Amino acid sequence: MKITIVGSGYVGLVTGTCFAEVGINVSCVDVDEQKIESLKKGIVPIYEPGLDAMISRNIEKGRLHFTTDLSSTLKDCEVIFIAVGTPPEEDGSADLRYVIDVAREVGRNIDDYILVVTKSTVPVGTGEKIRAAVQEELDKRGNGISFDVASNPEFLKEGAAIQDFLKPDRIVIGTESDRAVKIMQKLYKPFTLNGHPLIFMDIPSAEMTKYAANAMLATRISFMNEVANLCEIMGANVDMVRKGIGSDPRIGNKFIYPGTGYGGSCFPKDVKALIKSAHKNDFEMTLLQAVESVNDKQKEILYKKVKAYFKGDLEGRKVALWGLSFNPQTDDMREAPSRVLIKLLLNAGCVVSAYDPVALKEAKRLLGDSIELLDDQYDILQDADCLLLVTEWKEFRVPDLKKMKTMMKNPAIFDGRNIYDKDELTGAGFSYFAIGK
Repeated sequence: MKITIVGSGYVGLVTGTCFAEVGINVSCVDVDEQKIESLKKGIVPIYEPGLDAMISRNIEKGRLHFTTDLSSTLKDCEVIFIAVGTPPEEDGSADLRYVIDVAREVGRNIDDYILVVTKSTVPVGTGEKIRAAVQEELDKRGNGISFDVASNPEFLKEGAAIQDFLKPDRIVIGTESDRAVKIMQKLYKPFTLNGHPLIFMDIPSAEMTKYAANAMLATRISFMNEVANLCEIMGANVDMVRKGIGSDPRIGNKFIYPGTGYGGSCFPKDVKALIKSAHKNDFEMTLLQAVESVNDKQKEILYKKVKAYFKGDLEGRKVALWGLSFNPQTDDMREAPSRVLIKLLLNAGCVVSAYDPVALKEAKRLLGDSIELLDDQYDILQDADCLLLVTEWKEFRVPDLKKMKTMMKNPAIFDGRNIYDKDELTGAGFSYFAIGK
């Protein structure tokens, strides 16, 4: 079976590589020539555990190919996945220009039936726009080639994307074509042998499912952050509350951990896009607007704690940060709470130093020389007035408290992920502040 993946970003690379891993012949296409040349050499532009080795292995086996020429991949191709970016417009709506550009190029170049599958996160109604764009180009050619359109949203967690793809909770496919159903069943058979479900539905429902899933998870995060902030005011412990509600099977224990707010490439963008889609249809998503507002405020929570601790006197304070990426196991800093936090600290006159296991290169690209970036988690603590734990990387879980105490000018820790034990920290001579305690 031969397929093409258009877009060699996070979703496209993981999707193409995992399909190649089960024996499918995959061509990954991107307009970025430098990226494609690097990928041909096994140099991966993103950090995802295990992805670089899997890419190299499948290149060597001849199952995974990279090119900038889409037309050259369409001969005998059964399925083409559109996995290009859908960046937010200024008003928050999804920019579909790259998706439609791909659809038009497909219409200009196919010479036989093909199934066009949307993998990019797109608003409801995009499937019909793709169908119209392909058909328009075929009509210009006077060509009666048949094709089908489907939606196959991704549900990949950065840092665990390969496992999510190879052993999915569910695979959602939207299509109205029996032929497309059979093709997608064949394509995903290696991933459903262990009982992972294929869920078929119409295209608009599949498109909405992606947004609804991310919006629900974002809602749980913002809800728990609101509860945590109230716990702190009223003297309750959010860890106890979390355990209490998480034991209810109707609620469960996923995505109810308080912190510094959600970030990354999906939740912020998708919440905004869903709000905007509703607005275009004369419907206000009041709950999601509140979710977004809560999250914006939560990204400032550690700054407010630091400011209160130093009684507003932040000029010249040296603040150290552990963690820059929005989540562990990724170098992604898109919409990361660390970026809001750093901006607030710098504006207040602080000197900021930071360490992250994999995001230092990305931080350098985004932040330049505005903060000090070091490749050792302890070096940034020298003469620090406080430490802020922003991302819960595993290597931060059991720190050398004695070493930290001797290095820091003022032993104060602000734990944005609630990973430390207060009694242990205070017993070691630290001032300790968490979320919701």
